[in-house]
Amino acid sequence: MQNLKDKFQSWKRGRITRRSALFALGYSLVLSTTLLSCSTPDKNTQKQADSSSSNTTNTTNTASTSTASSGQKLIRIVRSKQLTALAVLEKQGNLEKRLAELGYKLEWPEFAAGPQQLEALNANGLDIASTAESPPVFAQAAGTPLVYLAANSSDGRAVSLLVPNNSTVKSIKDLKGKKVAFQKASIGHYLLVRALEKEGLKLSDVQSVFLPPPDANGAFNQGKVDAWFIWEPFVTRNVQNKVGRVLLDGGNGLRDTNNFYSTTRKFYQENPEVIKVFLEELQKAQIWSKQHPKEIAELLAPVTQLDVPTLEAMHGKYDFALEPITEKIITKQQQVADKWYSLGLIPKKVNVRDGFLKPEEYTKITPQDVLAKQ
Repeated sequence: MQNLKDKFQSWKRGRITRRSALFALGYSLVLSTTLLSCSTPDKNTQKQADSSSSNTTNTTNTASTSTASSGQKLIRIVRSKQLTALAVLEKQGNLEKRLAELGYKLEWPEFAAGPQQLEALNANGLDIASTAESPPVFAQAAGTPLVYLAANSSDGRAVSLLVPNNSTVKSIKDLKGKKVAFQKASIGHYLLVRALEKEGLKLSDVQSVFLPPPDANGAFNQGKVDAWFIWEPFVTRNVQNKVGRVLLDGGNGLRDTNNFYSTTRKFYQENPEVIKVFLEELQKAQIWSKQHPKEIAELLAPVTQLDVPTLEAMHGKYDFALEPITEKIITKQQQVADKWYSLGLIPKKVNVRDGFLKPEEYTKITPQDVLAKQ
């Protein structure tokens, strides 16, 4: 009889242990889901992809390393899949040859958008980034020791607000209460704020849906969002596929900022000659791209997945110009930082000047024909 009691007690303890384990597992899953759903910073309907998975389209190049297997120093410059001089620079191969002479191996890692680039920059997974105005501000707010290397033309017409083809939305005011997708801390985010404010609206008047471009593309195609602020070539692809139409673009004064090339303070200090060579070759690619619309279209058709005639037509949306860093550019960048702080989207005030070099430092790395624009 005692033996039966002992067996019953043993079975009971085992059942309790299994139930406890299942409860703990269930609780941990619920907690993880809750933390993810609560990670958005305001009360709008917002969704943000997990930065450890979909934030980058290539995670194989984000290891913390600065030396290639061949013993050469490694430099990683972000890959552009747009109709840009940076994409031309990769395809033509001139930069790779010049850097090889200096003992460097060049790689082109790919990322979903600017914010993901600067996360990688801070984690030593990227050396030179190419973004719009907002990602550097968010990076500086997060403590990234960022350096603005050069400014690029704004190319405002290459960024557009799309709505579905069958949408009843005719103006920005019609978006009130609707779901608008964009990459958080991107040019789409910034231009949406500006477009809404021009109509007397606030960001809180729409439902912000934070999604990186690939995920936003899927949501837009499936009708899960009412609008999407995005750049080329996503815009043209969706228009050609009759999925969306352009409600407005960043032209006609809506965009008032520049794009930027940036790096970390450490990389700048240790590799000034590399940066000088990069900007020299980039400027050559800018000039070539501006003067050869058909040739750049033929070169980048496989990259953008658009046909040559379409790319030739898109050519006019880009200025293909490096700009010297001036006091005007620094002042505008500070206004951008102050805007994000006033909206409560960065945790502290940012002094963007901390990321800019001294004039004499820019003189040493900036091509002379770019400096002549000052």
